[in-house]
Amino acid sequence: MGKVFRRRIGLVGANALKSLNVCRVPLLLVVFIISCRNDHNQEVPSQFLIQDVTLIDGTGSDRRTVDVRIVGSQVDAIGDLSPNDDEIIDGTGLVLSPGFIDTHSHHDRGLFETPEALVLLSQGVTTIIVGQDGGSKLPIRSLKEEFLATPTSVNLGSFVGHGTIRSEIMGVDYLKAAEPDEIVAMGELLSEELESGALGFSTGLEYDPGIYSTTSEVVALARITAEHGKRYSSHMRSEDRNLFDAIKETISIARATGIPVHISHIKLAMKSLWGRASEILLLLDQAREEGLTVTADLYPYEYWQSTMTVLFPDRDFNREAAKFALEELAPPEGILIDRYEPNRSYEGQTLAEVSEVRKSDPVTTYLDLIAESQAAKEVGGGGGESIIGTSMATQDIATLLKWPYTNVASDGSSTSRHPRGYGSFPKIFRTYVRERGDLSLEEAIHKMTGLASETLGLQKRGTLEAGSIADMVLFDPERIADMATRQDPHAHSVGVVGVWVSGSRVYENGLFTGVYPGQWIEE
Repeated sequence: MGKVFRRRIGLVGANALKSLNVCRVPLLLVVFIISCRNDHNQEVPSQFLIQDVTLIDGTGSDRRTVDVRIVGSQVDAIGDLSPNDDEIIDGTGLVLSPGFIDTHSHHDRGLFETPEALVLLSQGVTTIIVGQDGGSKLPIRSLKEEFLATPTSVNLGSFVGHGTIRSEIMGVDYLKAAEPDEIVAMGELLSEELESGALGFSTGLEYDPGIYSTTSEVVALARITAEHGKRYSSHMRSEDRNLFDAIKETISIARATGIPVHISHIKLAMKSLWGRASEILLLLDQAREEGLTVTADLYPYEYWQSTMTVLFPDRDFNREAAKFALEELAPPEGILIDRYEPNRSYEGQTLAEVSEVRKSDPVTTYLDLIAESQAAKEVGGGGGESIIGTSMATQDIATLLKWPYTNVASDGSSTSRHPRGYGSFPKIFRTYVRERGDLSLEEAIHKMTGLASETLGLQKRGTLEAGSIADMVLFDPERIADMATRQDPHAHSVGVVGVWVSGSRVYENGLFTGVYPGQWIEE
């Protein structure tokens, strides 16, 4: 049935969607999904040929016009190929590249409720890596088992989170440096998780409970991670007032352990730091010249998403600290309330707007919101909150993005009001390739594919060559663009024509095809 469906709405070029009978497709799609939802290994045409396509293979090499044959789950051949019992796909005017790899994702939130993952497929994303910022599912095998029981359209891998392990071992007594025996216990649990399929170890040193850890604690755990041949990913201790110290701490961990160190969503989130991105890169280049493996990822937005408390690194919730945060880090009109469980009516409003509603000044309002949230958590756990804060400059993003060792990631989810979950990858093409010209198309794709794969240590993913796993995206290079905004954060991106995961077509001109070939990644 998969073959019949593919031929029914077969891809014939960039304008194929116009030829679809949109009144008839939904019924056919529903029937198809019902018929194959529970078959993880649903067969699709075993062999197809994409003709006359512009191939950008993920290595950073120049584009070339070729034919690409897929047999089963792998790329069989690339070149000037003659049809041989192939399903033919016309790639004229389109770009074929490896599927995009989201190295820092929170798209596991809601993934098993919507396993078709259109929010990812519409961007060309075929692999997501979760367990970042020091938070992960514990044990990792429970996430793997859930994934295997509820197949998805995309591949999934996970790091194990330092904060998760710290909370498990220390419980509520985490507001301090860990004792030696506690670090030993953390290390034992970490080893179990790494052996169970985690890709590496992540920290969230700006968040509770990681903020209370010492560098020596992190070094001890990173050393265990290195012994397992895995990687370290860090949301550093600061992305604003103590940024340079945080960079130096991260480098020191690499130096002490020899582990590959990856900086999550690198940024300069403070007005007085704007324009100093080159100084950050100088420190990182010096570390690499020293022989250390230091890399980074980045999402292409001037605003972040985190907790209200993140603006208080010393957890000193006083007027002076709050005034500094709202003047230097994120202005009241630039702080959007994403989630606020004590009062849902505030969600979608800025701090400035909430201050007007409460007839209070922004500093007082901000401190009161934090206090009310923490009180709600203590009473019944209903104090969850998050904000979106505008703190970065476009030119700094461009400078950091152009660093040869920065790959693209989203740090996004399908459930938040931050548009990065719906638009990070196409936004790179729209803003930093077409509009600004900071990157060539080849460079941008390399940062989403080959470089991302290399950073994670993946095998056979991230490049397209004979023998590669056929995770692929076919898109219109002039049309691919993000549509999500802060006003409409859940708008799907446009311009992606087709997506394949392990040789199975999962997305075609805005429609999910009904197959779930996603693989668990632990390479």
